[in-house]
Amino acid sequence: MNYPNGKKGIKNTSEVPSQDSPKYSKIQYGKRGMNFEEEIDKSNQYYRLENVAVIHKKPTPIQIVDVDYPKRQKAVIKEAYFRKPSTTDYNGVYNGYYIDFEAKETKNKTSFPLNNIHDHQVVHMKQVSSQKGVCFLLIKFSYHDSVFLLPFRNFMVYWDRYKSGGKKSITLKEIESDGFAIPIQFRPRINYIQIVDQLIKTESEALK
Repeated sequence: MNYPNGKKGIKNTSEVPSQDSPKYSKIQYGKRGMNFEEEIDKSNQYYRLENVAVIHKKPTPIQIVDVDYPKRQKAVIKEAYFRKPSTTDYNGVYNGYYIDFEAKETKNKTSFPLNNIHDHQVVHMKQVSSQKGVCFLLIKFSYHDSVFLLPFRNFMVYWDRYKSGGKKSITLKEIESDGFAIPIQFRPRINYIQIVDQLIKTESEALK
């Protein structure tokens, strides 16, 4: 498994289950009420405050059809619809590089269903990658409380397999092999920028 420093993880008995425990276990932490999106938002807020990166969640464009005004300064949207399909969830800039990624959470224990990703999102990520943007997926397995960064280049292997009539999901083992595990911590909550540094370095070396 790949970790932020690119090396195998070293066991820490204060954090890692014993050898008799399952590989992944439901570890209880304080303030575990946050969903995946909130965890990423908190991480991005930390990056902005510390002047590390400026990354935001993209607003979803909607067309408002009906608005009610029960009070002069309290408008209530009664009816609205999406104007066009959204692309990916997050984008921004880090150290001069454009960052663009999709974040998904699954309750499945052993695989990530690819029907969670839409064709127009893949097209968008292809376009970003062709312009040398840093593109990836953040995937959370909520049952294990584990988060992985899967580079877009590696994701496309499984997407093409899916579109060719193959497996409709990516197994957890495949994600462990081709992705990077991101430990959940205090600040930032999900420190995916460490992995982005590795992706930038890898891409730079490939162009030499």
